Amino acid sequence: MRIRFATPDDAELIFGFIEGLAEHVQARDQVQVTPAQLRGQLAAPHPPFECLIGEVDQTPWGFALFYQTYSTWTGKPGLWLEDLYVLPAARGQGFGKALLAQLAALTCSRGYARLEWSVVAHNHKAFAFYKNLGAQALPDWTIHRVTGHGLQTLAAQAPETAVR
Repeated sequence: MRIRFATPDDAELIFGFIEGLAEHVQARDQVQVTPAQLRGQLAAPHPPFECLIGEVDQTPWGFALFYQTYSTWTGKPGLWLEDLYVLPAARGQGFGKALLAQLAALTCSRGYARLEWSVVAHNHKAFAFYKNLGAQALPDWTIHRVTGHGLQTLAAQAPETAVR
């Protein structure tokens, strides 16, 4: 088992994992990113995300895509795990745990305060998996999101005073 950081050459692989995850949570129609976008973002001077690839004998079996956050309460950065996916044939063998453990080690080595992620409400197996690793669901916190037309409508209401 080997875990490595993704490079721009892994864009097609990452895209395949994203598609697999979207199929798993029945949201394939929501994937808009392309392999070319992923490649360009990974090649950027300051990529918007990082990605770990899990392999066995140089065969990829899963990924963890994440990025830096910041906590005003701790005054320290953190890591947000956007996506964790292990191929169906490789599940139950410790690969997901290995990816999360690597992310936890990375969080600690960088001096960050926390590692966080969200879970689709109907994914009961994931809730049990994360609980067994010591993760706590935050019952008093609900993620909110604004996208598309709602995002444009809200943006149109911004005052003109915020300039750089």
